Amino acid sequence: MKSEFSAFIDSLQNEITSALEKVDGKATFIQDNWERPGGGGGQSRIMQNGAVFEKGGVNVSKVNGTLPDSMKAYLKVDHGSFFACGLSLVIHPKNPFVPTVHANYRYFELYDEQGEVVDQWFGGGQDLTPYYLFDDDAAHFHQESKTVCDRHDKTFYPKYKEQCDRYFWNTHRDEARGVGGLFFDYCRPNEKHSLQQWYDFVTDVGRSFLKGYLPIVEKRKKTPYKQPHRQWQELRRGRYVEFNLIHDKGTLFGLKTKGRIESILMSLPPVVQWHYNVEPTPESDEARLVSVLKKPVNWI
Repeated sequence: MKSEFSAFIDSLQNEITSALEKVDGKATFIQDNWERPGGGGGQSRIMQNGAVFEKGGVNVSKVNGTLPDSMKAYLKVDHGSFFACGLSLVIHPKNPFVPTVHANYRYFELYDEQGEVVDQWFGGGQDLTPYYLFDDDAAHFHQESKTVCDRHDKTFYPKYKEQCDRYFWNTHRDEARGVGGLFFDYCRPNEKHSLQQWYDFVTDVGRSFLKGYLPIVEKRKKTPYKQPHRQWQELRRGRYVEFNLIHDKGTLFGLKTKGRIESILMSLPPVVQWHYNVEPTPESDEARLVSVLKKPVNWI
C-alpha cells in the first residue's frame, strides 16, 4: 500500500500541475526536490505571479523516521517508527472573485520494534475559501464532492462534510475559514471497509479535485475587479493565515516533526493585510460572506 499510494500521488501531482499551468497560461511550476534529515523527502512544485494564480503549491512528501514524544502523545501511540506520504496543495488566485482552494490526500503507517506495520490509515480532504460568495460555485464544489463520495458509501458525504465544517473553524474568530467541502482522517480498515476500499475512495476523491475546482476558476477568472475588492481579499487572507498557523494539524505535524519549513508554509498567500477592527458595510457582498461563515450551510 505504501508504494501504491506513493505512485498515485506522484501521478496526481503531474496531472494537477499540468492542468493549472494550462488554465493560467503564463506561469509554470518550478520544481524543488528536497530531503528530510530525519528520513525521506519530497518534491515541491510552486507557481508564482501567474496570470490567474498569484501563488500556488502542489507538494508531495514521503517521510519516515521516529516520532518525537510530542507527536506520540498527540497521536496517542507508543510506537515510534512511522512512514507518512501525501499530496498537499493550496492555490491562491489573483482575482478576488476566484476562491482559494486547499486539498490534501495522505497515508500513514506505524511500526513496532521489528518493523512490522501495527497501524495504518488514510486521511485528507478538500475545501473552498471564497472572498466573494457565489452560491452556485459553492454548490458545484460540494456536488462534485458528494458525487465521488456516493460512489463508495452514501454516508460519506454528510459525515465528511460535517467534519470539514467542524475542522476548518477559526475558533478564536467564531467563524468558518470558508464554505467547506470534505475532511476525513484515521480511515482504517474495519468491518465495513478494507484498506483497499479506503485507497479506492481517497484516490477517487483526489482525481475529482480538478473537476470540482477548475470550472469555478474558468467562470470567474476574468471578472472585473477594483482595488477595494482586492483589499477585502487580502484582509480575508489574513483569516486563512491565522487558521493555518494556529489550528491546522498538518502544519503543526510538519513543524513538530522537523519538516521542511518552505514546503510547510507554502500554503500562505503572498500578500496579506491585517487592519484593526474591520467591519464590512452592512448589506454589502462582503457582509454577506461574513454572515454565511458564522454557521455551516447545506449547499446542495
